[in-house]
Amino acid sequence: MGGGGPKYEAADGKPLPAELLLAPRKERIEKVVSMRTRNFTVVLDRLEDTFNMAAVLRTCEGMGLQDVHVIRNPDAPFAPNSKVTQGCDKWLDLHVHRDFKSCAELLKKNGYRVLASAIQPGATSLFELKFDQKIAIVLGNERFGVSDEVLTHSDGTFWIPMRGFSQSMNISAAASACITRAISWRIEHLGPEGDLSPEERTTLTEQFSFLSVKQRGRVYRNG
Repeated sequence: MGGGGPKYEAADGKPLPAELLLAPRKERIEKVVSMRTRNFTVVLDRLEDTFNMAAVLRTCEGMGLQDVHVIRNPDAPFAPNSKVTQGCDKWLDLHVHRDFKSCAELLKKNGYRVLASAIQPGATSLFELKFDQKIAIVLGNERFGVSDEVLTHSDGTFWIPMRGFSQSMNISAAASACITRAISWRIEHLGPEGDLSPEERTTLTEQFSFLSVKQRGRVYRNG
């Protein structure tokens, strides 16, 4: 699942998407792309609530993540509530997996360290994690947390330190805390710029330009 269409190039003499955008929009796209990260990503393990799904996606997009991985829940399709997403999901690349094992294998193949959110012996505090390498954090089901499969195939676990009587968070709040911590760490230690390659920036700029054309369905219907 991804936010764009099959092609972002003009066809049959039609104008390029960027040619249909005003300068402020082009500048906004350039700024967003410059801060995008693919070195930090989130995996959602079998979520159930459509509002939680949507809230997590909105946080991911707003904080500059480009990829989000979703583990299918056979009892609850991944259908983020559109009133909550406000269309933010179109800017993300969503990768849906049949199970966690296949997701973890793909992430590790691409150089990610996979860490599951779980309070258990040996888990690392979120505040002690360093985000100077490729990291994927796994956030679990609202009722049951991460699955045994996640614990088996992850590289380690982490927990969110809490200082009150409450010792757990709603999944969307936990996601917000983890993502904000990761991005703030990266800004503090690595600077505000994102980590996309020049080629990825070009591709994403074209994708966002296409998605910014309000009448793209009509303009590029036969493209």
